[in-house]
Amino acid sequence: MSVEARLKALYQLQTLLSEIDKIKTLRGELPLEVQDLEDEIEGLKTRIEKAQSDIEALDNAIKEKEHAIGENEAMIARYKSQLDNVRNNREYDTLNKEIEFTGLEIELCEKKIREAGQSIAQKQDEISRSSALLVEREKDLDVKRTELEEIVAETKAEEESLREKAKNLEASFDDARLLTAFKRIRKNSRNGLGIVYVERDACGGCFNKIPPQRQLDIRMRKKIIVCEYCGRIMIDPELAGVKLDTASASEEKPKKRSIRRRKTEE
Repeated sequence: MSVEARLKALYQLQTLLSEIDKIKTLRGELPLEVQDLEDEIEGLKTRIEKAQSDIEALDNAIKEKEHAIGENEAMIARYKSQLDNVRNNREYDTLNKEIEFTGLEIELCEKKIREAGQSIAQKQDEISRSSALLVEREKDLDVKRTELEEIVAETKAEEESLREKAKNLEASFDDARLLTAFKRIRKNSRNGLGIVYVERDACGGCFNKIPPQRQLDIRMRKKIIVCEYCGRIMIDPELAGVKLDTASASEEKPKKRSIRRRKTEE
């Protein structure tokens, strides 16, 4: 392929890809909104599962504390029964200290049970709120998915046709490095343009002025020339099949009539 043929093929490819971009623009933010809703729903489900797991762990902790209370109460009863058989004050004081300590253990277990009960109530409230929000988000997701599916259905055939044409055009292109560079430029540009034509002595991508000699080189179509400001590949408008308005943009503006003010004599 000659340089001229490569430039023309690149511009044709750019046209096809721009049409695909228009179809994506038609879909708007729907794909992102659907993805965000899916992520949020997944997060809510994870939150609910974790809260349920925490409640289960708290229930087990409560059962353990209740069991510990039962054991401690049995120990207190045993200690109290031993008080009747003490032989001296030392044994009596020791047993009373054990009863007091075991009583504190029971109080601590009861405190832990109350705290666990409060945590369970909070977790249940969190599950209730998350479940309600989950139902709401799932409804929103159904609506957004339906909208997206309708738009995709309307544009699917056209998009597939454009992608097939672009794929065939890329396959026929003989300069892999130039094609890769074009794709990289297009990816990094805001408007998705990798190749642009000269319009009004300026780059069609960044609108910076192009020197006359460089414009002549572009019209010669002998080598690949890129904009020294934005890096986009340049093409002659005629080769791109674009008809520009030949009327001069810089027409002389009508001169304003100057009105002389007469000096008034004092």
